[in-house]
Amino acid sequence: MDSLFDPEPTVRAGVPDGTGNAPGRAGGAPPHVPLSTRMRPRDLGEYVGQRNLLGERSALRRAIETGQPHSMILHGPPGTGKTTLARIVAGASGAAFEEESAVQAGRAEVRAVIERARERRRMGTATIFFLDEIHRFNKAQQDALLPAVEEGLVTLIGATTENPYFEVNSALLSRTRVYELEALSPDDVRRLLDRAVERGEVGDPARVDPEALGYAAEWTQGDARAALNGLELAATAAGTDGRITVERIADALQGRLISYDRAADNHYDTISAWIKATRGSDPDASLYYLAVMLEGGEDPRFIVRRMVILASEDIGNADPQALVIATATAAAVDHVGLPEAEYALAQCAIYLALAPKSDAAKRAVKDARAYVRHHGAQPPPGYLRSANRAEGNYDYPHERPGHVSPQELLPAAVAGARFYQPDDAEAVQRDRLQAIRRARGRDRPAE
Repeated sequence: MDSLFDPEPTVRAGVPDGTGNAPGRAGGAPPHVPLSTRMRPRDLGEYVGQRNLLGERSALRRAIETGQPHSMILHGPPGTGKTTLARIVAGASGAAFEEESAVQAGRAEVRAVIERARERRRMGTATIFFLDEIHRFNKAQQDALLPAVEEGLVTLIGATTENPYFEVNSALLSRTRVYELEALSPDDVRRLLDRAVERGEVGDPARVDPEALGYAAEWTQGDARAALNGLELAATAAGTDGRITVERIADALQGRLISYDRAADNHYDTISAWIKATRGSDPDASLYYLAVMLEGGEDPRFIVRRMVILASEDIGNADPQALVIATATAAAVDHVGLPEAEYALAQCAIYLALAPKSDAAKRAVKDARAYVRHHGAQPPPGYLRSANRAEGNYDYPHERPGHVSPQELLPAAVAGARFYQPDDAEAVQRDRLQAIRRARGRDRPAE
């Protein structure tokens, strides 16, 4: 049977030959194939990581072991084994394996895959269609897959680094099962690197410094593909006799990989972490996530918008200056831009993290809006309406002692309602509110 690594678009998936040779070489892969491809595991025995998905009684493991795959979406960061897992599924089932990338393929390519699958089914052979970067397909392109998936003409395995619940049509999701792959641990990546060295993929194992492998495992943040290809590049740079050192690996990797994409999930995950760290009053964590976003090329306007929101949502009147600082930072970002605007962003992040916290303003407006939705909008008292429609006498507060009038300012049906409940972080506002309510004769509990 053909190798999993044949360059043709359609390959007959198979299981390893049991020789113990390097997977790529055992299958006849040419030497110019990247190390990450040559080292691709061919069965569950070689597969590394994703223990949460491949436990002894998991649905995915049973599907592989019984050779009865189902359509699925594999969601996870780069280099976590999505393509490898798809090939293992195909190999275990004995099905033909079709692979396309949604970056390059269109509806014509999909129709061709489906037509080939139809011909195979007449001969009693199943087809697994692996579609990488499935989120790149638009709605119409994804819809073109539905009939073939629904009738079982192909078993679809889609791979994506994006959240499929946002990027994949609900109709297609309902016909597949979503599996989330996690970034590999440094120990997992190190196992793959050690395996490559032991198999002689980068020459004499004795020339590889163990510290170099540890560096690659740690610094590639769970991306096995990046770690393996970095090792290969370092080996090439070292020549046939030179040592593969930490310095060579660092040069090959060009520093730590920043796992960040302004258009992907980690864009939202990182800003969410920044918000929670800042809300939690940890300036160090706030600065860390800010640095991740800046290093990842995030738009500073996106960051500062969240700062302005947090200043009111999570700090509010516990420190009214927070909103002033945040809006000033927004102006600084607008006028200065990066890289210098990072100083203003850092100053604001520290201020917001250390500021006292209160969500009283957020709770107040939510409660007021909920009341209006439930009870409707009542007309204001006649004496509060515009001058040409006023009914009755408006009691002007500035003519009263303390500039406070006892006149009711809520509609009659709403009188006594309380929406703003300042907490201990807004002690100044709380005391002022209590004094005003006493002066207006409204110091009784809310109705």
